[in-house]
Amino acid sequence: MKSQSPSANDAVSIPGLVAAAEHALPQQADALVRARGFAEPLIALETLDTGENTLAHADAVAAILRQMGGSEAMQAASYLVHACPYLARPQESIARGFGESYAELALATNQLMAVQRQARIGEGPQAQAENIRKMLLAFSRDLRVVMLRLASRLQTLRWYAASRTLPLASVSREALDVFAPLANRLGIWQVKWEMEDLALRFLEPDTYKQVARLLDERRVEREAYVEQLRARLERELQAQGLHAQVAGRPKHIYSIVKKMRGKSLGFDQVFDVRALRVIVREVRECYAALSWVHQQFEAIASEFDDYIARPKPNGYQSLHTVVRDAAGRAIEIQIRTQAMHDHAEHGVAAHWAYKEAGAKGYGGVSASGEYDTKIAVLRQLLAWERDLASAGAGLFEDRIYVLTPQASVVELTQGATPVDFAYTVHTSLGHRCRGARVDGAMVPLNTPLKNGQTVEIIAAKEGGPSRDWLNPELGFLAGQRARAKARAWFNEQFKDETVARGREAVEKLLQREGRTAMRLEDLAAQLGFKSAEDLFAVVGKDEFSLRTIETLFRPAAAPLPQEEFLLKKPRATAATPKGGVLVVGVDSLMTQLAKCCKPAPPDAIGGFVTRGKGVSIHRSDCSNLREFVARNPERVIEVEWGRPSADSQALYPVDVAVEAADRQGLLRDISEVFAKEKMNVVGVQTQSVRGMAWMTFTVEISDSHRLNTVLSQVREVAGVRAARRR
Repeated sequence: MKSQSPSANDAVSIPGLVAAAEHALPQQADALVRARGFAEPLIALETLDTGENTLAHADAVAAILRQMGGSEAMQAASYLVHACPYLARPQESIARGFGESYAELALATNQLMAVQRQARIGEGPQAQAENIRKMLLAFSRDLRVVMLRLASRLQTLRWYAASRTLPLASVSREALDVFAPLANRLGIWQVKWEMEDLALRFLEPDTYKQVARLLDERRVEREAYVEQLRARLERELQAQGLHAQVAGRPKHIYSIVKKMRGKSLGFDQVFDVRALRVIVREVRECYAALSWVHQQFEAIASEFDDYIARPKPNGYQSLHTVVRDAAGRAIEIQIRTQAMHDHAEHGVAAHWAYKEAGAKGYGGVSASGEYDTKIAVLRQLLAWERDLASAGAGLFEDRIYVLTPQASVVELTQGATPVDFAYTVHTSLGHRCRGARVDGAMVPLNTPLKNGQTVEIIAAKEGGPSRDWLNPELGFLAGQRARAKARAWFNEQFKDETVARGREAVEKLLQREGRTAMRLEDLAAQLGFKSAEDLFAVVGKDEFSLRTIETLFRPAAAPLPQEEFLLKKPRATAATPKGGVLVVGVDSLMTQLAKCCKPAPPDAIGGFVTRGKGVSIHRSDCSNLREFVARNPERVIEVEWGRPSADSQALYPVDVAVEAADRQGLLRDISEVFAKEKMNVVGVQTQSVRGMAWMTFTVEISDSHRLNTVLSQVREVAGVRAARRR
């Protein structure tokens, strides 16, 4: 909008507007009049970005909606939509005067307008994809939102034409590439054809004028002939006992241009320049009329289409035939029932009736087939999206859209399953998912879903996911978020066991040290943890050495100057110190490999000077080393791996963690991999819970590079899901 929005101090007060809608105009029981009266003081003097008066635009949109078959409630919403930007609290104000349904509709439509402004077609395919996607999602909130936008865009094009103003190319292109195909998918041909003709008029004025001139050149002669033929068909069909109404069919310039280009035809070769439409009462009369027409004229077999037996995807039904008269002139004839004609003209709008719902506002679908109608409309929109993708647009190749039983749209990744769907709807529903119906039929939980399907989840009252869902080979989960939610559930289940194991280890240590009176929370705080549970968790996972706690209890010796304990050297020796580590800048110091992280060459390492035990060597990424550095940075020392002598091969113990589905012979098969690679296993710890095995192998290696090769072989053992160095 371009204009100044009223402030709280302006003459038109929000409470006054609500009061006027509720009390001052009690005779305006009719929603349309009330809505116009509510909006007029706000928008009568305002203009849209296009330059059109806002109230005049709302009036025209309401008229278009009425012609489309939209209810009075939908027409009323066209005024409230444009009043929203001028209300301080639009949700509250509109809800008080008209009900929550109106408020939600007006706000949702405004949000969609904002999305369109931000993502114009001219900005590229990515913006177009997002624009269309938002329109699709808007459908899941309220079916009327897109109807309002269709009517509004048609009025905008009409205003440009009437004012002889050329719109931005993006506005016309958006009408041609987004709104007209959407109207087509919803079966609203009147809107589709007019949008296409107006958009062509703005985008290709020369082409439009040329075809319009060709239509005009022999218009009088052609119309006289068509009228003569119309009267003859109607008279003779009725003589056959068929209650038929025959009318000339309007010529749509865009469809003529499209046929000329698509089939490389000249103007005189386009069949539907002369066209008639026959409307009868029943389906059997359609075929009876067709039979008579084919008896009277020469039919062009290749141009016959039976859309009654095989309706178009958007529900369109009609018989199409092209015949030649005695002079060889082609005439296109369409034959349909009145119900088919209503659907062809107004599509889904022809079936929408909205009722007033008292205190809850207006806008609920009153037809008994509310659910079926909503599902059908959503399926058409989804099918339209598929048309775009199959046409090479590449906009939705990574996404699919499915429906809940309540007809809400759920966006998923390509290849998603019912389990992905359940986790997207709600994490709890995903955990408890035990079965699924797709379009009413039971399917396996690893069935890939398709666009437009309706998915219903069968869930247990309580419980958790299956471990099989995390196995990528079984195909239960395609989405990373759903997989993360399932994995988090398992982590939470085993957290209690890990914490209990860590608590037991810490409490035993406190007993040995005679510190049972010490508060566990205080101990955790001294060690840099937020809570005792955090401490127990890392101890339970063997990620924190108990020796660190022992050191905390030992009385600290008087600190020596750094120079003293770094330069106090044992007798010189040319041999590499025990552990194969050299202290940089010092010929030799006693070193020991830390048991918490078990470093091995060529790991990046760091040294920490301990009290009485020389230099402790840790991997650089060791959490304990980081804590030591934070507490005593002056005791950090630079170290590096020494060169082993030619006649000796140093071995280093490292821990390997393996996660696998538990089975008979699993430990044997993994051990055989280490044996085959001549890698000595010096310790094994195993734990099995609910069909899953967690194993820790301590193996001796000469360098960590070779370990990576062996771990890749361990991962290939049947049932193994992960194998890594700890």
